[in-house]
Amino acid sequence: MTDRIQLNKKDRLAVAWRSTFLQGSWNYERMQNGGWVYSMIPAIKKLYSTKEDRSAALKRHLEFFNTHPYLASPVLGVTLALEEERANGAAVDDVAIQGVKVGMMGPLAGVGDPVFWFTVRPMLGALGASLALSGNIIGPILFFLLWNIIRWGFMWYTQEFGYRTGSKITDNLSGGLLQKITKGASILGMFVLAALVQRWVSIKFQPVVSTVKLDKGAFIDWNSLPAGAEGIQQALIQVQSGLALTQEKVTTLQNNLDQLIPGLVPLLLTFLCMWLLRKKVSPILIILGLFIVGIVGHVIGLL
Repeated sequence: MTDRIQLNKKDRLAVAWRSTFLQGSWNYERMQNGGWVYSMIPAIKKLYSTKEDRSAALKRHLEFFNTHPYLASPVLGVTLALEEERANGAAVDDVAIQGVKVGMMGPLAGVGDPVFWFTVRPMLGALGASLALSGNIIGPILFFLLWNIIRWGFMWYTQEFGYRTGSKITDNLSGGLLQKITKGASILGMFVLAALVQRWVSIKFQPVVSTVKLDKGAFIDWNSLPAGAEGIQQALIQVQSGLALTQEKVTTLQNNLDQLIPGLVPLLLTFLCMWLLRKKVSPILIILGLFIVGIVGHVIGLL
């Protein structure tokens, strides 16, 4: 019986340090996959001894991955635990590992921005800026130190939490717990990504369907408004009360589509891209195709 292969603290620290450069090779095709693989290399070298096993591990981690760079740490921790169990002979396949990654990255991506970019960093920046404005050189130094202490401490703690949690998951492989978590994580991840389609995908058809002249009293009479700030205030009040800005009401094709089913065209475009990906069409070709369609559509007045 061979000895169990286990990642020690030094190995996990090496992974955590490398994860600092997660976005160092960000790309439009698979986004953070290069930085993810770079982070996993110390663990892969420790867990797998043959060139074939290491190559296979690197290949499965080159799949698409994208989340907040600091919230990738708990995903890394769970993945380290899964890879460790796999290296020791447990029934953890590529689908299970990728399913957990995809399922976790979606929900966590929406947590990082409000916590770090919109809360922690502005607070620390305001503290450092207040000191710097008074001529104190400690301001920028304090910001740099506090930001990196908080960032690094969070990344290390959450990676360790993910590693311990992942180990507990793999303890119950025979009971099908991993399969249930993989399925649930995949469903949750797809749900979150689908909910973001309306926010991330935008298409507007410009062709005018109809132009209707409004009756007097249905639009703002700009000539009757007083000059200056008072006129602006009255105009804003009239807009809030439902008056149109101009005498003509222009209805575009996009307005009709929005009244029918809001977000229908972005959803259909997303499904088209998914279908093309399933047909093994390169994401780069899809991106270039979207650029071409967008430019041509704008030139001819369609988009």
